[in-house]
Amino acid sequence: MRHLRYAVIATALVLSGCSATPTTWTHPPMAIPYQPSLQQQIQLARIEQILQQPNIPQITLATIYYDRGLLHDSLGLRDFARLDFNKSLTLNPNQPDLFNVAGVIFTQMGMFDSAYESFDSTLDLAPDHPYAHRNRGIALYYGERYDLANDDLLPHYQQDINDPYRVIWLYINDLKFVPQQAQSLLQQRYVMSDKQDWGWQIVRMYLGDISEEQFVTDIAESSDNNEQLALRLTEGYFYLAQRYQQQQDYSTAVMLYKLALSGNVYEFIEHRLSLLELSRIFMAEQNAAPELSSLSE
Repeated sequence: MRHLRYAVIATALVLSGCSATPTTWTHPPMAIPYQPSLQQQIQLARIEQILQQPNIPQITLATIYYDRGLLHDSLGLRDFARLDFNKSLTLNPNQPDLFNVAGVIFTQMGMFDSAYESFDSTLDLAPDHPYAHRNRGIALYYGERYDLANDDLLPHYQQDINDPYRVIWLYINDLKFVPQQAQSLLQQRYVMSDKQDWGWQIVRMYLGDISEEQFVTDIAESSDNNEQLALRLTEGYFYLAQRYQQQQDYSTAVMLYKLALSGNVYEFIEHRLSLLELSRIFMAEQNAAPELSSLSE
């Protein structure tokens, strides 16, 4: 990760109103966006030099393309990353981690059937893969297959009940799967946890134990450097946007998803899914526009 000078741009945040009234946001906290580091640029140059060498073993070449794909992906160069991953898979199809990354990318693109197949391949090759069940559960959630998403997300949570993000994704799916029980289940899982990870602040915000203003102000005031600030704001704004989207306050959700993207934390699932959410909201608006037009005639 890049280590940049700590800075907060416009740290005051003002929230007023509730879900039924417009929300006023003034000067939300922002981090200096991530930029390609010197180390990353050197890594790319070294890989290019290695690829010029003759007679590289096929398995080694597959690893090199995979590593370069990860590097391109971390820089937000998704198309270059996909090209590298495809080359790597052609050379060595026995790569569960690569299938997992491919599934995440397919999810971001809204290609859910391809995502399911990729995660299935990961789990066929590595049944105990640490992230494939969560990522497949998220893809199933976006594919509106909430019962199947629960089948992945619930066992994943049970493997580590102290991971707040496992609890959060279960809650997001529960809002669709068992909406009347979602809040009480979230409360139960919070009580059972050790509450040590910073991510539990997101759960506290969802439970109403802290206000949205407290939540975002805490991120700005407790982050030790710009890297930590960028990471936490990416998460914080995404999960805040989820809340407003559930309330059908799409204008505020769009603004928050854009703020989640502003730190350039390309590797975070919250950055990837912010792009997906924005595309889905805009597509829904475009599809609704002709209907509204016909009603006005």
